[in-house]
Amino acid sequence: MSQKDNESLQIQEINNLRPVHFADLIRTAQLIFDPGKGVSGIHREIDWKEFGVPDDVAQNLKALGQEYQYSSPHIPIEKVWSQLTPETRIWFVKNKNELWRFEEAFPALDED
Repeated sequence: MSQKDNESLQIQEINNLRPVHFADLIRTAQLIFDPGKGVSGIHREIDWKEFGVPDDVAQNLKALGQEYQYSSPHIPIEKVWSQLTPETRIWFVKNKNELWRFEEAFPALDED
């Protein structure tokens, strides 16, 4: 097993996180960066605290969302984890099972 694989497994086991949680985190970060989902002319100002995201966590996720704006949400776990601030890591572990709700709150713009 490579060191990278070992690090990924340690992160998952210690924090009871799974790849789906990291994919949900990336999708959440993408939404925080661009709640209009890239549609030209749509600009939304969102108070992320109303969604339970503290300002410092929102800023960290916004930067992550900008970096991975057009990426698949399946970024290597150890890479994502290394980009999270301690506050964001704590928030992520606490909210890992609720992140899918962000996509529900901001449905795709082309859906009926």
